[in-house]
Amino acid sequence: MNQIFEDTSTAFKLKSDSELERAYFLFKLIANQPLVKIGTAVTNFAINAHLPVEGLIRATVFDHFCGGVNEQDCLPIIEKMYEEKVSSILDYSVEGKHVENQLDSALAKVLEVLDFVKEKDAIPFAVFKPSAFGRFELFEKMSSKRAFTQLEREEWDRVVHRYDKVCKKAYDLDVALLIDAEESWIQDAADQLAHDMMRKYNKRKAVVFNTAQMYRWDRLVYLEKLCKEANKMNFKIGIKVVRGAYMEKENDRADDKAYKSPICISKVATDDNFDTAITYMLDNMDVFTIFSGTHNEQSCYKLMEAMKTREIPNNSDRIWFGQLYGMSDHISFNLAANGYNVSKYLPYGPVRDVMPYLIRRAEENTSVAGQTTRELELLKKERARRKI
Repeated sequence: MNQIFEDTSTAFKLKSDSELERAYFLFKLIANQPLVKIGTAVTNFAINAHLPVEGLIRATVFDHFCGGVNEQDCLPIIEKMYEEKVSSILDYSVEGKHVENQLDSALAKVLEVLDFVKEKDAIPFAVFKPSAFGRFELFEKMSSKRAFTQLEREEWDRVVHRYDKVCKKAYDLDVALLIDAEESWIQDAADQLAHDMMRKYNKRKAVVFNTAQMYRWDRLVYLEKLCKEANKMNFKIGIKVVRGAYMEKENDRADDKAYKSPICISKVATDDNFDTAITYMLDNMDVFTIFSGTHNEQSCYKLMEAMKTREIPNNSDRIWFGQLYGMSDHISFNLAANGYNVSKYLPYGPVRDVMPYLIRRAEENTSVAGQTTRELELLKKERARRKI
């Protein structure tokens, strides 16, 4: 297959020379693990001590990885990317809260975003995270099938109500809704809620999407069971398939509590698991709609090749590719230029509140050395092309 991801002029078309230089500078920093640790500690200290660092953060790491502080602030980026046929997914990246009024505020924000999304062709999906609608500990207790107290049962009913309210609105507006994944020890409860919503609102097509993290060795069996359930109960399945986001935390917990880690034994096993899941869903396209969330070039090429073999058009509304804003532009923009459906996850929110997300992004990039190296290689190639 034509190696389209080498085209840096398309990949970085929207970046000015100064933005290209900033990206190169940031990824050079991220490639240095000790520097990331020091920078993280200093940033956390500055934020907690209420030092005036927001302007510096906004001008560097925030503007590279985030769309803005609110929906309106994100619009110029959304519109600019859409001119190049790359859609956006607004992701309010403020960390989950624990008290009821904050959980209700999270619900109100997602409902507000759904209205915003409905008016914008450039934003085909809305998204929320399960722990934004309920306490982490409550999800954990439900997942472990421990009995609730009466107060906890009432609290869980409010979580179900939040889920239903947002999924119903997505259905009424005909807006696809992605539900992000959580840690394995609370995911069972999140899965069950997602399945209940799929059965209710995915009768004609996939409106509600759950997320499968394929670094878990049990997720292929999960997809097979879900497919049987959908065929039996007559509903459609939306799945965002990703590699996963909590590997170190998962392995550490498994060690601490002496149980088998839910994570695949190697990266090769994870890659195989991801690609096998995509193939399985393609083989059952009467049921599945696929959102392939990946920064892995080979997985993208394999899906493109599989679509070609099966004579699925590049722009089929049943298959989407997705990457994070600020990363893998060589994948996103070259896929879009070749007619595939592509969306960038566009995090946004107040600078101070989004810092935990940004710190996690830097740490994840540091731990995936190959990805950071690839970003630098492409940025360097484009700098040379532009003679910067």
